[in-house]
Amino acid sequence: MSTDATPEYDHEELGLVAGLEIHQQLDTETKLFCDSPTAERDPDEAEREITRRLHPTKSELGELDDAAMEESRVDREFTYLAYDTTCLVEEDDEPPRRVDGEALSVALQIADLLDVSVVDQAHVMRKLVIDGSNTSGFQRSILLGQEGEIETSEGRVSIVDLMLEEESAKRVEETEAGVVYSLDRLGVPLVEIGTGPDIRSPEGAREAAERIGMLLRSTGAVKRGLGTIRQDVNVSIAEGARVEVKGVQDLQGIEDIVRGEVGRQAELLEIREELRDRDASVGDVSDVTEVFADTESGVVRGALDAGGKVAAVPLFGFDGLVGRELQPDRRLGTELSDHAKRHGAGGVFHTDELPAYGVTEAEVAGLRDAVGAGEEDAVAIVAADPETADLAIEAAAERAGTALEGVPEETRGANDDATTRYLRPLPGAARMYPETDVPPVEPDPSDVDRPELLDEKTDRYVEAFGLDRGLAEQVAFGRRFPLFEAAVDRGVDPTFAASTLESTTTEIRRDGAPVEDLTDDHFLDLFGLVEDGDLAKEGVPEVLTTLAADPDLTAAEAVEEAGLSGVSEAEVREAVAEVVERNADQVDEEGMGAFSGLMGEAMGALRGKADGEVVSDALREEIGKRS
Repeated sequence: MSTDATPEYDHEELGLVAGLEIHQQLDTETKLFCDSPTAERDPDEAEREITRRLHPTKSELGELDDAAMEESRVDREFTYLAYDTTCLVEEDDEPPRRVDGEALSVALQIADLLDVSVVDQAHVMRKLVIDGSNTSGFQRSILLGQEGEIETSEGRVSIVDLMLEEESAKRVEETEAGVVYSLDRLGVPLVEIGTGPDIRSPEGAREAAERIGMLLRSTGAVKRGLGTIRQDVNVSIAEGARVEVKGVQDLQGIEDIVRGEVGRQAELLEIREELRDRDASVGDVSDVTEVFADTESGVVRGALDAGGKVAAVPLFGFDGLVGRELQPDRRLGTELSDHAKRHGAGGVFHTDELPAYGVTEAEVAGLRDAVGAGEEDAVAIVAADPETADLAIEAAAERAGTALEGVPEETRGANDDATTRYLRPLPGAARMYPETDVPPVEPDPSDVDRPELLDEKTDRYVEAFGLDRGLAEQVAFGRRFPLFEAAVDRGVDPTFAASTLESTTTEIRRDGAPVEDLTDDHFLDLFGLVEDGDLAKEGVPEVLTTLAADPDLTAAEAVEEAGLSGVSEAEVREAVAEVVERNADQVDEEGMGAFSGLMGEAMGALRGKADGEVVSDALREEIGKRS
């Protein structure tokens, strides 16, 4: 969603610097380190559950990663759904096997398209991840190449690295105890492409991502659909800090996120300057439960009745700034709340928004007195069980302290409205260490051929197959271009094949048909029936709809079920003659001018059982007999 209400900033003047991390699943037969298929499963198909708790481990140098440490402070249990296709590697019950050859080949094709210099020997590394998305507590990652580049209208964008990794488990739901993940996605081969900080505008970020996406799809070997490609964006401005925004879902989102993050950092810098002018500071955390002993605030009363407490921190010189908007409907107070929520609290109340939520003016005055805050100061509070309240208010106080410095380096999550929320600190080098269970590989770029780019493919479809450019582009950039080429190789008319794969499937999808369940064999068999004269082209939409509803049918069975078995020429002529006879007065009056109206009626009478050209010839002949 675009944030049109966001103020416009001069990105060049602010010194915008941005980079991308593109994560793309590969469409291979098996996973990266075992023989499990890469197909998505329905959680209802799970046969068993595995439960784990994860904790951070030290690097080779004895260091602990800050991001991992913060994740470990959240007490959660992780449940994993396993299937009949789940292997022991995914369950972390046996060592990983050798790197999948198909995945390596596709990754080398991508390296070629990105002009990446491939390493002589690739080593598998472990990347510490304890958010539950991997049963082992780490993700396996392989550096394949560096020093590539792509060209955009705004200039060269460098490719810093190309990684071949295993995909994380799929988050299914959150429970009171923790998070439920599905193991069907864990271990699917994934490439991660990191650009250099060469992007200078929101539009440039979008264009770079669009170019990389086109190169990836040119291989014909990447998965398509929601969640199969993810973009992370690194953004900073001259006096700000590097912020990584994770989980941007689409190209427009990239542009909007960059624009919004520039605004957020600019606002934080303005707040910093005002805080410095006020000689602001963050006070000590204290227990202010007594102030709210008789409160009628639902949130606070609920916490106290459950044996909880109210913890507070005075923010000297912060009055009016905690409620300052950084992005649409997100304020500095929201940032404090995000940090508190990471420790289990429901959020933070602060005096820029109080009295509200059942908190009275008298309670606000008592709160200020209790912590020694004056009119120019703000106070933030957390109401929760004692341990959570203490952890959460300390986290909020720490975030308030960084407001005095400006923009904190951190990892943030993308929201649907193109704003962002705090996730965790930026990860450091301490999260990486060698994987000793998988031997190194020596990738050979000469083993793979450079794929044809999709824009080159479009040109070829126009020239070689006579497709109009719009249809050629639809096919080339669509997910079924390998199927289109296979159909044409079998002698299927290119325009018919292309329009069926793109236009017809779009039409029946809009009518509710689950076209994602149609297989390549469905289409190829259907094309064969049409080419052999066993099905009229006009019956194709109905047969595809039947197949989508029941994918276990063959194309021939779907034709029978749809009642579209071919009719003889004699039956066509008989049906056409009846149409002409019913409309004899119109034919006598208009002659061949009645053709267009009667053609639709004749096709309807035959219900797509006959080819349009055959019906057309018969109709012209029957009209001619009455002239």
